[in-house]
Amino acid sequence: MAEGLANHYFGEWVEAYSAGTEATFVKPHAIKVMEEIGIDMSTHFSKTVYHFENETFDYIITVCDHAKETCPFFPGGKNYLHQSFPDPSDINGDDEAKTEAFRKSRDEIKKWLFEFIEKIKNNTDDR
Repeated sequence: MAEGLANHYFGEWVEAYSAGTEATFVKPHAIKVMEEIGIDMSTHFSKTVYHFENETFDYIITVCDHAKETCPFFPGGKNYLHQSFPDPSDINGDDEAKTEAFRKSRDEIKKWLFEFIEKIKNNTDDR
């Protein structure tokens, strides 16, 4: 969801990629809640961090504690940040409870991204 949000709202300014520690699949609840705000993630696919091991990035951002602990070091990363969000996939319950958990994560990630990008823009503008 972070990749979709970043590219949707800040695509003229950033190019975001996402990867996990394991290749799985994009969760249907994630696709659904992103669709609710006009972001199509139906063509997104799960990638592991090794998909990007020879790339360079201005920022490497981990968004869950498990990823922070198990993510390999990227020598091409200029800045490393961690911002923990609860994993909505861990929610037990019916379909609506799971959807609501994904909505909550989407909204928290979106809020954090807007704040983070604003800080970066301000730092760039000060140079």
